[in-house]
Amino acid sequence: MIMSISPTPFTATVLGLPRVGPNRELKRATEAYWAGRADADHLHSVAAELRHTHLSALAAAGLDSIPVGTFSYYDQVLDTAVLLGALPARVADIADPLDRYFAAARGTDTIAPLEMTKWFDTNYHYLVPEVDAATQFSLNPAKLFAELAEAEALGIPARPVVIGPLTFLKLAKHAVGAPLDRLAELVPLYRDLLTRLAAAGAEWVQIDEPILVTDLSDTELAAVRATYTELASPADRPAILLATYFGHTDAALAEIAATPVEAVALDFTAGTTVDAVASVPALSRKLLVAGMVDGRNIWRTDLGAALSTLGALLGSATRVAVSSSCSLLHVPYSLTPETTLDDRLRSWLAFGAEKVDEIRVLATALTQGTAAVAAELRTAHDAAQSRRTDPRLHHDTVRARLAALTPADIKRAPADQRRIEQRAHLELPLLPTTTIGSYPQTSAIRLARAALRKGEIDQTEYVARMRAEIDDVIALQERLGLDVLVHGEPERNDMVQYFAELLDGFAVTDNGWVQSYGTRCVRPPILFGDVTRPTPMTTDWIGYAQSRTTKPVKGMLTGPVTILAWSFVRDDQPLADSARQVALAIRDEVTDLERNGARIIQVDEPALRELLPLRTAEQPAYLAWSVDSFRLATAGVADTTQIHTHLCYSEFGEVIGAIAGLDADVTSIEAARSHMEVLDDLNAAGFDLGVGPGVYDIHSPRVPSVEEITTSLNAALKAVPAERLWVNPDCGLKTRGPVEVEASLRNLVAAAEALR
Repeated sequence: MIMSISPTPFTATVLGLPRVGPNRELKRATEAYWAGRADADHLHSVAAELRHTHLSALAAAGLDSIPVGTFSYYDQVLDTAVLLGALPARVADIADPLDRYFAAARGTDTIAPLEMTKWFDTNYHYLVPEVDAATQFSLNPAKLFAELAEAEALGIPARPVVIGPLTFLKLAKHAVGAPLDRLAELVPLYRDLLTRLAAAGAEWVQIDEPILVTDLSDTELAAVRATYTELASPADRPAILLATYFGHTDAALAEIAATPVEAVALDFTAGTTVDAVASVPALSRKLLVAGMVDGRNIWRTDLGAALSTLGALLGSATRVAVSSSCSLLHVPYSLTPETTLDDRLRSWLAFGAEKVDEIRVLATALTQGTAAVAAELRTAHDAAQSRRTDPRLHHDTVRARLAALTPADIKRAPADQRRIEQRAHLELPLLPTTTIGSYPQTSAIRLARAALRKGEIDQTEYVARMRAEIDDVIALQERLGLDVLVHGEPERNDMVQYFAELLDGFAVTDNGWVQSYGTRCVRPPILFGDVTRPTPMTTDWIGYAQSRTTKPVKGMLTGPVTILAWSFVRDDQPLADSARQVALAIRDEVTDLERNGARIIQVDEPALRELLPLRTAEQPAYLAWSVDSFRLATAGVADTTQIHTHLCYSEFGEVIGAIAGLDADVTSIEAARSHMEVLDDLNAAGFDLGVGPGVYDIHSPRVPSVEEITTSLNAALKAVPAERLWVNPDCGLKTRGPVEVEASLRNLVAAAEALR
């Protein structure tokens, strides 16, 4: 018999928190631990201080239910694998739990890390759990209980958060069987966890099931109801908040409502509607946690519209709480440090701290009436009006150019014809070797960039220093014997931010750091207006590099889809329109590079899979405009000019057709962690263009041996004829050290030469 739980309702919350620190404190402490410059006690101390600061700030802001357990030293899915005793057997012999954890995340000299891919359709990367016949699940909740006790000691109204069993299994990599075949083993562990959390004082627990916003089979939908009916059956448990985000729940909503869980969190910024809630009467018996404040983008919430939605929801739910749509992991901490943004643009924005305040305002208006927050509502209204009328949002010339385009502007000659002309033009050997683009960002590069920013050196001196770095990178590649060279990108702080700083319609932040994976943080630019390219952006750098060698040097650009995916993009026009504007700017750069002598131009689209809609029915339209935007960017060159692209760290099976549709002459693609599996997908789709499957994983510090790379290449040769196969690492080398890069590339070249 299912017992009734009567928890204290809450009114304002967020679904999760960032963890790297507003000034990337956790990043620095973690990297110091990895390098042996600090011990575990120092790392734990920094982490504890950050948690204390974050939780206290939310309590001070007026939130009456605060998530705990969302902190992570690397990744929340990896944390769940630890919670469930599901780390791979290859790390089991590492005695220290922290080192074992990091070995699973990053690998060691002798241990391969877990595969890494994108968290739904975000730019956050999670580590993919491995489940096989040897996996014996067991509950290991020490981290979660320690963080709960820590919050309770601070007097925080804490709500423990865990990733749910359905999402964990659906995201894991299974050696055999269907993803949910092991569900019966996990449900008792979650029941045990809930009972123990109640005993530790937790009144509420949040179980995240974002997998419910994807397409699920009838069997999987039935598992939703069965799982949460079972989890809600003990009387000695906390109240359950079942949280979904990143989309609408569709058929899963009725299954959720039919369970005894006490609360449901829904994302009203990504497709959930008032009508959808009204169509499921059983939801009226639950606390509805309405995600009204977008946790993924940085635009100020339309508070008036949000209040209208909240009011309508009160007709379908007895109790409504206000929340972020998802974790605030995906947005910067605060606007406070951003003193260089112009005042008008700044008034349109809300980072993490500002979003928390918006939640407070909405919750106050809902519980006390709009008069209590009249000033805040008026400020939000004025900001929205300012944004609607800003002239930077509309550029007549770029819109006219786009309107004049024809289908011929996105087509090149057939690939077979181009291949013949490029082979004669480039004269490359069989199995040509290259790298993806970036080389290590040395301390000299970072110091020069900081000196320029502080005014300690002028632009002339900066260029001289960057050219010296290019000289070194070209010389290294010549010495190693690589066939197609790159300039190393020393002048680029980030592959998207660099271009955003040179394109009109973008703004960049000083401290808007967001975690991408582990200790990798980025500052996503803000695309707020129509995009134009005032001047060439890369031709001088590539031209200089080409002058230092007779071998071809690739022009290196970032593609339109990736620029959008890794920016905070305007929400006042369709994403496809913004993509076409960026593509037109990149097209101008591509043709300038060709005009200046570049024979190979790489336009990276690592985020092609990332923006794929989570629902199958919505995917064809996205794939059509994303492919067209790439072709618009690259189709303006001669047949002799070889177009490359690069894709990494996503599951590509669902977009294989689109990869072929890009019509790039050569596609380099992540394949090391996934053991060349992507090549079978490419073959099944009839892909017959050049391909460079990454032969070693650059996100691990280990140096691959010649034998290891040769094994990968032999596996690739079973799927791709040698005439179309390129040899390259998985990704850029920016984050790696010079010594390991040189050793790894020397082995890469040796393996290619041996196979020739």
